[in-house]
Amino acid sequence: MSSENETPERPAAEPPEQLALIRETVRKAKVPRAKPRTWRGAALAEELPVARVVVNKGVLHLDQFFDYAVPEELDAVAQPGVRVRVRFGAGAHQVRDGRREGGRLIDGFLVERRADSDYSGPLAALADVVSPEPVLSAELLGLARAVADRYAGSLADVLQLAVPPRSARAEGRPSPEPLPRPEAPEAGTWERYAKGPAFLEALAKGGAPRAVWNALPGPYWAEELARAMAATLASGRGALVVVPDGRAVARVDAALTALLGEGRHAVLTAEAGPEKRYRQWLAVRRGSVRAVVGTRAAMFAPVRDLGLVAIWDDGDSSHSELHAPLPHAREVLLLRAAHDRCAFLLGGTSCTVEAAQLVETGWALPLTAGRDQVRIAAPLVRTVGDGELARDEAARAARLPSLAWQVVRDGLKSGPVLVQVPRRGYVPRLACERCRTPARCRHCAGPLEAPEQRDLRCGWCGRGEPGWHCVACGAVRLRAQVVGARRTAEELGRAFPAVPVRTSGRDHILDSVPARPALVVSTPGAEPVAEGGYAAALLLDGWAMLGRPDLRAGEEALRRWIDAASLVRGQADGGTVVVVAEPTLRPVQALVRWDPVGHAQRELAERAELGFPPVSRMAAVSGRPEALEAFLATAELPRDAEVLGPVPLPVTRPSGPRRPGDTPPGETWERVLIRVPPGSGAALAAALKAAQAARLARGGGEPLRIRVDPPDIG
Repeated sequence: MSSENETPERPAAEPPEQLALIRETVRKAKVPRAKPRTWRGAALAEELPVARVVVNKGVLHLDQFFDYAVPEELDAVAQPGVRVRVRFGAGAHQVRDGRREGGRLIDGFLVERRADSDYSGPLAALADVVSPEPVLSAELLGLARAVADRYAGSLADVLQLAVPPRSARAEGRPSPEPLPRPEAPEAGTWERYAKGPAFLEALAKGGAPRAVWNALPGPYWAEELARAMAATLASGRGALVVVPDGRAVARVDAALTALLGEGRHAVLTAEAGPEKRYRQWLAVRRGSVRAVVGTRAAMFAPVRDLGLVAIWDDGDSSHSELHAPLPHAREVLLLRAAHDRCAFLLGGTSCTVEAAQLVETGWALPLTAGRDQVRIAAPLVRTVGDGELARDEAARAARLPSLAWQVVRDGLKSGPVLVQVPRRGYVPRLACERCRTPARCRHCAGPLEAPEQRDLRCGWCGRGEPGWHCVACGAVRLRAQVVGARRTAEELGRAFPAVPVRTSGRDHILDSVPARPALVVSTPGAEPVAEGGYAAALLLDGWAMLGRPDLRAGEEALRRWIDAASLVRGQADGGTVVVVAEPTLRPVQALVRWDPVGHAQRELAERAELGFPPVSRMAAVSGRPEALEAFLATAELPRDAEVLGPVPLPVTRPSGPRRPGDTPPGETWERVLIRVPPGSGAALAAALKAAQAARLARGGGEPLRIRVDPPDIG
């Protein structure tokens, strides 16, 4: 009951109730107090009364800036780069007093203040400024726009990856004062590379060298990355290094701390809590630290005066983002190097085809060591092929050939032995029974497959291949190139009952193991580091890796093998690696010679001849057959585009495990690959984005997925 309806009369001298006093004050006010929901009746800012905003809506047909009016009360805090709240979705009929109202509140970023708007109708007002902290710089906005255009995505989706969620507690704490620039470091182990000292010297003098670094095996790569970052800091510029996982981050973090001390670098990983990650990110944006090391979450880190971007092991699948628009960290750093005109370093013990292409085109220079240094650092690599397995049936049943058994026994006398076993579940790929040449389609050179023992067909374009014969030797018989892992850890435990057996895999990954004798069974990518290095390593079931139905099967197998073999002691210290695979295959020979660069160069030459990525640009479009057909009918693809397919995708079981990118459970989807020659990649991305935006603007319909530069294309 309000005070006006109360029966007893109050004495005239008694002050009114607080609620009545507030109401009376509001009634007598000449200008009503502005309300954050609409700011109805509020005066606008005198200068630059229009705010251009990117709203947090990732749909493609809304990938544009929207103009809002700036209330006078928000004039001081509504600066470019801040987070804002706006009303979105109000219709043109929802206008009161010349200002649009209605719609629901949504987050966004203010990117520009303007004197007028390109929109002639009434504008809605900014609802609120979330925080006066500017988090979106013009440089970061330009990078996000470039990434969105390259991957046929929306700017809002990229900004979700680039700017971490806000933490008010972290934002309220001041960042530490920046430390003075350090002295240029000594070359250290960079002396092992012919151009290593010159590379560091160029960084220290403010240069922008671009290099593809084939690192020597051993434990020094983290220290060498730290020295490259220190040299960049010595020039007064910032440095950014992106590595695949948290274990690699910890190694580079420790190396930087040992070299430069505390307080000169920040660590950015998705595994850190929201507050800690945002606090570190703010320290970078505010200029408190100019060196950043992290996983792919750090690829957009707002480092000031960026002088070096570096990526380690770019072939690792962890560098590929799982959220739209699915960018790869290597490509993002390449864009940053081009936009900021800074130095670029792509490093790894192996070499991807993309890295070889950077050298082939002259965009980057090779940074390698001489063969004498390779022979000192690399272990001895020995092979076991089908011939030896056929002569040793007992070893075949136990998955441990006699040569491997001998190497394990000798290695356990001086330290731990690593055993790498591929993951289960690879789909068989077909090859010539006589010479092992992969079976490929005559039309598009895609991999041939025989699902459920039916007739041959192409995995890319879906065409049948009834009269296949090997182009290398003329044979007409095929074989499946897969041998699965068979409880390797248990069998090794029976073969060496007195030795402890440790496992490292998806469920439990070991960071390190002591130097004591032990058998360490690991899946690829989960190998722990051994103190002093492993005495030996076994790379089992090579066919399971080489037989994957993927264009990168050989490259990926060699990368996994070299990553594991790099943890083994050098040949001079007795380190030995045994690989169980056909010795004549190219990846196996590249491992024996320790020549990943030569293997990547030959792969690049073959892909150029066949029109495969990365020489060509490719996009994968998948969806239900009717949706896919309608999309292709309306998309205005470049004239030189080639459509391969459609082919059916595996049906995901409702009760089975799901991985990112799998089809909806129980639904039948198809996929097409669209390939364009060099120079047409931007046109392809623009065409796919325009077609998808038009489709969504009409109502969407069936879901459809687009991925530019898919990592696995079969």
